[in-house]
Amino acid sequence: MPLDDALYVPDDTDRAVNDAVEYLVEFQRDDGSIYDRGNAIAMTSLSIMAMASVGVTPESSTPRGRALSQALDFVLDDRNQDDQGYFGNRDGSRMYGHGITTLMLTELLGMGVSIEQNRRIHASLEKALRLILAAQAVSKRRPEYVGGWRYTPTSKDSDLSVSIWQLMALRSARNDGLDVPGEAIDTALQYLRNSYTSPLDRDGNPRAKVAGFSYTPGTRSPSFTMTSAGLLAMQVCGEYDSPLVSGAADWLIQNPPRSHERFFFYGVYYYAQGMHQVGGRYASTALRLVPALLLDEQRSDGSWIGRSSDEQRYGNVYATALAVLSLSVRYHYLPIYQR
Repeated sequence: MPLDDALYVPDDTDRAVNDAVEYLVEFQRDDGSIYDRGNAIAMTSLSIMAMASVGVTPESSTPRGRALSQALDFVLDDRNQDDQGYFGNRDGSRMYGHGITTLMLTELLGMGVSIEQNRRIHASLEKALRLILAAQAVSKRRPEYVGGWRYTPTSKDSDLSVSIWQLMALRSARNDGLDVPGEAIDTALQYLRNSYTSPLDRDGNPRAKVAGFSYTPGTRSPSFTMTSAGLLAMQVCGEYDSPLVSGAADWLIQNPPRSHERFFFYGVYYYAQGMHQVGGRYASTALRLVPALLLDEQRSDGSWIGRSSDEQRYGNVYATALAVLSLSVRYHYLPIYQR
């Protein structure tokens, strides 16, 4: 439901999201970027997605709309994307940042404040997608790594955390009608299946009814963050009825998010969006747990701060943007998170 609907009385989640967006807007720098601890392109892209997820669009008549447009212009600056189409080099965010930025651009395609901004989004996306496809095609060291991505465009191995951003970007781009071969999605889905912690039989069914996803193939110990990420990615690719989806959702019911998770904000973002898409008791459980975990931790300026040293080093913009994306499931604005 839109935050500005005059017939709707804002609740605690609406107020928290509103304060968080205000924090991101006020934190914006003169060049349009939104970041505090580095990785300027990736963090600005994450902030754009967070604001867009609650209904902010690039336009010139409101402070938030202008802020979003300026942030988009910063990302699209020619200096931020090299000749190969790579976004992850200049700000040190590597393929993580490249996937985040490419996904953001697919979600904002056609929403630019002007025809010229939309043209620049499209041109930038074409190069960024070519790089993702080329990185996926690099010969891998082990067969189970095929279809995935890792830290650099030339990596010969793969991990689930990096791969999911690229996969979501490809799927979103394909939804936009951009040129993404179906084989690329299919191969990435096979990599996802290789990352499931239960062995699969000849028909692709897991031997264990309840299981999750791991950081790299061959690991039989699922983690909260990777299981949440795998759950969302499978559904983004249309695999709603897969036994891997039901098995991961059940695993997350048994292993709900905890405040001491090493990558708490990262995991809760995937958890909130993934469980929402499963629906039913899974969605209602997440809708109850996520605000309970996040709202009391929001600081007076509207921001969140990482709980572990691993997340604190990425800064408050990172934690705040992911918190907004986690709380945004009720608004249904970004197409990639819609079933």
